[in-house]
Amino acid sequence: MEEREISQAVIRRLPRYYRYLGELLANDVERISSNDLSKRMHVTASQIRQDLNNFGGFGQQGYGYNVKYLHTEIGKILGLDVNHNFIIIGAGNLGQALANYAAFENSGFILKGIFDVNPRLEGVTIRGVPIRMMEELKEFIAENNIEIAVLTIPKTKAIEVAEMLSDTGIKGIWNFAHTDLHLPENIIVENVHLAESLMRLSYEVGRYDEEHKDI
Repeated sequence: MEEREISQAVIRRLPRYYRYLGELLANDVERISSNDLSKRMHVTASQIRQDLNNFGGFGQQGYGYNVKYLHTEIGKILGLDVNHNFIIIGAGNLGQALANYAAFENSGFILKGIFDVNPRLEGVTIRGVPIRMMEELKEFIAENNIEIAVLTIPKTKAIEVAEMLSDTGIKGIWNFAHTDLHLPENIIVENVHLAESLMRLSYEVGRYDEEHKDI
């Protein structure tokens, strides 16, 4: 297939397609039309077809989409056909909550280690994974083929830790620290700002209330 630039908007929708198709599979649905999928996802059928055409289409006229096949192919596009070893740096409330989220494993994300600077947490296990001290980090990454690091640490430490990670062979950082990270282009960073998401929700709630206050 000819290499083409895929928009970030399309890429952001792919996990949602994957989730809905997974739900259809769980309900033994074998095929679905773009129109029926659009009703479930509240995305236009045209948008679905345009999105999937970026990767070859996958549908058959008069038949629709084979749910299992499309789910598998989108999984491959998202890199979910192979396992990804990851670590969590920061064993506070958020770090422990993410470590306890067993559903990551269903998508091939395997938690290998948890790291913190608090000596009182050393050796505490979360779902069988012990919390280790930061002094062990570099050696652990090298020995366990770690691809992704999750940062749930204070803003003041995030940049320093991220820069240190850039020398370890880490391929991606899922950053929950309250600061954007800008690293060499060979390290992919996904910045997640929970407060900003809540602010957007607050805006939408306020806008809805304003539009319907006289109804």
